[in-house]
Amino acid sequence: MENAEHWDNDEEIKIFQEYLRIPTVHPDIDYTACVEFLKQQAAKLNLPVDVIHPVLPSKPVVIMKWLGKRPELPSILLNSHMDVVPVFAENWTYDPFGASMDAEGRIYARGTQDMKSVGCQYLAAIRALRSSGYQPKRTVYLTYVPDEETGGDMGMAEFVKGDYFRAMNVGFCLDEGIASEDESYPVFYAERTLWHLRLKCTGTSGHGSLLHKNTAGEKFQYVMDKLMKFRKTQVQLLAEDPSLDIGDVTTLNLTQLTGGLQSNVVPSVLEAVFDIRIAISQDVDQLEEHIRNWGEEAGGGLELDFILRCPFVETKVDASNPYWLAFKKGLDELGLKTHTRVFTGATDSFYVRQLGIPALGFSPINNTPVLLHNHDEHLRADTYLHGIQVYRKLIPAVADS
Repeated sequence: MENAEHWDNDEEIKIFQEYLRIPTVHPDIDYTACVEFLKQQAAKLNLPVDVIHPVLPSKPVVIMKWLGKRPELPSILLNSHMDVVPVFAENWTYDPFGASMDAEGRIYARGTQDMKSVGCQYLAAIRALRSSGYQPKRTVYLTYVPDEETGGDMGMAEFVKGDYFRAMNVGFCLDEGIASEDESYPVFYAERTLWHLRLKCTGTSGHGSLLHKNTAGEKFQYVMDKLMKFRKTQVQLLAEDPSLDIGDVTTLNLTQLTGGLQSNVVPSVLEAVFDIRIAISQDVDQLEEHIRNWGEEAGGGLELDFILRCPFVETKVDASNPYWLAFKKGLDELGLKTHTRVFTGATDSFYVRQLGIPALGFSPINNTPVLLHNHDEHLRADTYLHGIQVYRKLIPAVADS
């Protein structure tokens, strides 16, 4: 590995560090500086750029356009999000928005993995391709969207519903993946079905000194026990089959619990919110039926309120998808070891796939600890620069398909 002094003078590393130093961090993000940075990058690339606001003036979407030789063909979308999750600076070795590089060439900053690296690598790859005289067959769009980390409601979710997006005629989308700790690169073709489910248990209320029958607490305890037993089966699946990862099982976690007014009154209502990510192998309707049945077994009075209930959508990774074949050919020609996976969390790819547009999640980061949303998030300079070369191959592969 080359020493950090070499990377200090690399122009692409400097651009990456500049992007990382813009604190587009939740909550209450001001995207102004980020938008200006992206406008400057577009100007240097001689690419037209638009900024639109699908929801609020404070929630911009930046769109760059690289015109193709055959613009009537469906276009290629390279998507990334500008926002990053909060930091706890006291737990970081370096300033989380300083983009400092250590002696081994590791760049420390929030967003190095999730996902300012990818957004910058797109730009760097296009810079190299344009300088070589290359023009894609299909038009290529780059989008930089807000608020992905809070669900995309103020960004991609509304952007894809608008006239601007429809006019882009997107045929295929690339979006974020996750770093890999070994030499391989995961490619994500789907996400688990996401539920944010509120369970409302109602029961007998009264004085806290008595033993009332059919209380909300008793009912909740019964249903909770069933849910935790189901959760344990998923833990066991992971433990017993090393070929599985977290995206292959259903995760279920209690995230909020509310109810009661004072300590000596038995509440008539208890509410619990669960984050549930349902594996593609799990029958969604059957799981809902189980939960409703457990409520009846507990004595009734259980109400299911779906705060969020996403449908299952996937991108085919077989011969029926020519974009996949082109993407995979590019990976193979680079000699990269890859495997297809279901994404562990939720990304903006969901909103694109929901429209019937194939989308793949991919971040060219391997042999790297997975630190997205974690303290001391970092990325090695050589890994970042290698990712640019990967996109130099993959962008033409899909744009010329």
